[in-house]
Amino acid sequence: MRRSGKTSIRQVLFNNLSPRETLYLETTTHLTKHTFDTVIPLEIWDCPGDTTLETLDAPLSQFATMIFVIDIQDLYQQPIQKLVDFVITAYQENPGMNLEVFVHKADVLTEEYKIENFRHIQQRVLSELTFINYEYEQIPINFQLTSIYDHSLHDAFSRVLHKLIDSLPYLEDLLNVFCSNSQATKAFLFDTVSRLYVATDASPVDPPTHNLCSDYLQTLNAFGPLYRSISASPLRMRPGGPADTALSTGPSAPASPRPPAISAPNSQVASPAAPSPSPLPNQNLSANVGGTMGGTGTLLAGPITASPSPLSPSGLAVSPNPAPASSAPSTPAPSSPLPASLPSSAPSSSASLTRQPRQHPRFYPSASASLAPTAAGAGTTLTYHLIAPQLALLALVPSGVFAARRGLWEYNVVFFREGVQEICEVEAEGRRMR
Repeated sequence: MRRSGKTSIRQVLFNNLSPRETLYLETTTHLTKHTFDTVIPLEIWDCPGDTTLETLDAPLSQFATMIFVIDIQDLYQQPIQKLVDFVITAYQENPGMNLEVFVHKADVLTEEYKIENFRHIQQRVLSELTFINYEYEQIPINFQLTSIYDHSLHDAFSRVLHKLIDSLPYLEDLLNVFCSNSQATKAFLFDTVSRLYVATDASPVDPPTHNLCSDYLQTLNAFGPLYRSISASPLRMRPGGPADTALSTGPSAPASPRPPAISAPNSQVASPAAPSPSPLPNQNLSANVGGTMGGTGTLLAGPITASPSPLSPSGLAVSPNPAPASSAPSTPAPSSPLPASLPSSAPSSSASLTRQPRQHPRFYPSASASLAPTAAGAGTTLTYHLIAPQLALLALVPSGVFAARRGLWEYNVVFFREGVQEICEVEAEGRRMR
């Protein structure tokens, strides 16, 4: 009942806990809420195994998804009956709720017994529902085999996440266009923290391909920070901060030698290009994805609410960060600073020039790895490109195409990145307007 693996799932997915370390996790005795922010903000409820419909502090109608976690070896009546009770209540209170069943700990059985137990649990649940009411046979329930020791858990939870993303068709269209224009064989848009893919192209998901991309992302997450440049300044490594909001004009050592500026009677100074739009606005929104761990375990996912009711037990108040009020009026800064050799029309009392804080990183990391390369240039290249602060594009492309059309590949990535960032901005704006 209690040791179905609910907390292990949450820790492995969202806290980067090693599967071997889950052996030392204690049994969940109280409800735990976890906030997960990717394309959409979610709130996941991890509830104890003895949670019932009466002890749950929120109605099922406020959740968007329920995930019931059951041990694959639990073939007894009590876990099955508890799952049936939750399914019937959820169907009556919220017919649109996504119902998911994770038949967990599939790694403990051989392949033959694993499939046999999985089918037995599925048939027992459907038989119980049909026995109670023939109408309940039509309730859509998704059963999936999962384990924390392989990639089945990430794949299963990714599919659950897809049902909660309203903008999923647009992300898939972008990936389809990218694969068509770049001759990529497969592309995923991954969340870099949890390694869940939030979207993929129209081609079927091949488990070995998904596993390869997930492992490559995990490797980059583990070793990427070790190769950071020690000479990189905070202005280059961070999207913005206090040090990036003011530019002093006092005497300082030049960053790099520049040729002397040549002044002309009617010369003009071109101002630097304006920064591109923000990849992702600062999202101060929370969605509810709750979970009840019933039977052997239940996990609930709730709707995205930008401004929940004050009486909602799991609602999180949402308010954008107000801009701090200035203590003294300031004069507008010129659009571009003038070189020292050119006469400035600004008054000499002006001691500093200010500029707006940067809204996005100045660069987007990328990486590539050749898989089974040959002397003839055949093989496959796996590429990684950061798209947004927590989203990355991983794609497979023939090595010959990648080597011959590297410039076109990077060109397509730039426009794909702009499209994804715009979709994320629209998602955030839509939640603010609700």
